[in-house]
Amino acid sequence: MSTSTTTETRDPARDEALRAIVEATSIAVEDDQDKALALFRATGTGGAGVVTDVRIGRHSVTVDEPPALGGDDAAPNPVEYALAALLSCQVVTYRFWAAKLGIPLDDVSVDLEGDLDVRGFFGLDDAVRPGFGEVRVVVDLRGPATRERYEELRAAVDEHCPVLDLFTRPTPVTTRLAG
Repeated sequence: MSTSTTTETRDPARDEALRAIVEATSIAVEDDQDKALALFRATGTGGAGVVTDVRIGRHSVTVDEPPALGGDDAAPNPVEYALAALLSCQVVTYRFWAAKLGIPLDDVSVDLEGDLDVRGFFGLDDAVRPGFGEVRVVVDLRGPATRERYEELRAAVDEHCPVLDLFTRPTPVTTRLAG
């Protein structure tokens, strides 16, 4: 499984708008730390076969599996959406942190691939985890900055990308049956 994207060229107005968002958020949070907290929510229902219809705010997303896993391949599967979440969060985080650090950035291209052994999902081998065994992220940054500045940017993104954090650090999750 792999996916990639490229973003548009550098836009000084966009970079200034991103810096303004960072500054306004910093001021708001400094005055009231509760303003830093955000709640995200998704709800979903199973459709025909292994299709899931998901609502995320005002957005609808369909999730399906390939035929080998009982689906029709009508939409990305859950782990592909996980890769897409990481990829898009990388792009956003690179844009914000380039603006925040004043590092000129024309283009961001991200390629991801993840290895998943289905023996874990199907319970065929309890020693195999059901999720990705490894995810590889390759980021291509284009612009006039030096390699050292882009390494500084990469380090900041690795430290602050929310979805990368979900992939690299344990997150407490509780599950319960409704009713």
